[in-house]
Amino acid sequence: MPPSQKRARRYDPARTRSAVLAQFAQVRDAVRTLTPGQLALPTRLGDWTVRELAVHLTMVLSAVTRNLELPEPAAAKPDLTLVEWPFRTADRAASIADDTRALAVDRPDLDALYGEVAGRFEELVPGAGDERLLPTRVGVMRLADFLVTRTVELVVHTDDLNEAAGLDIPYDRQALAACTRLLADALAEKAPGGSVEVRVPPFAVVQCVPGPRHTRGTPPNVVETDPLTWIRLATGRTEWARALDEVKVAASGERADLAALLPLMG
Repeated sequence: MPPSQKRARRYDPARTRSAVLAQFAQVRDAVRTLTPGQLALPTRLGDWTVRELAVHLTMVLSAVTRNLELPEPAAAKPDLTLVEWPFRTADRAASIADDTRALAVDRPDLDALYGEVAGRFEELVPGAGDERLLPTRVGVMRLADFLVTRTVELVVHTDDLNEAAGLDIPYDRQALAACTRLLADALAEKAPGGSVEVRVPPFAVVQCVPGPRHTRGTPPNVVETDPLTWIRLATGRTEWARALDEVKVAASGERADLAALLPLMG
């Protein structure tokens, strides 16, 4: 996919850092309550158990500190923009699964692991500059941008954990907002245009899909849904037809069918 030609949405780095830590803390509190039986339950993520999913959630933060501990890339600027990131994640799925399983075996004490990861994040991240370049596994990114991707990982996998273990882990509002907005912008990047307006209140509105551009009044093609349904659609946790059948999505207009564009992340 070519580099984005649109003006990038801006995120407040301090609020993003706080959101990442807040969502991680919510998950840690819930993981503390899991019984051995719950930890052994299957998840919707292939053959991962709840334990492996809980371990993977620590890797969401440790990826930041691991990259900060590496030498800063010599590149003068990032080679991966924030809005391009969702389309690169599928390439790493197999190796991430292997790393997750290995860590789950090596670190049976989940609460200790969560504590170490959070402590290291709080030690290294606040002192690093927002423009610091990180050699991530999918490309060179700004620290501030990479932190936004952590909200996506945390929110998506919190939803996975809730579904698998029957939990009700809350979502930090700022983390949920950043996740929703990035995935909405990724849709607009994948299908640039102005014929369809996608609304995910209260966090995001984007226009996408080639065709006649809406300028004023009521748009002829509108899709509207809630943040969690949008996130599940964008990441393949639910299908477009199912969301329509369950009245989780309202779609009006002959172009308001996003089935061919979803999911955005594998």
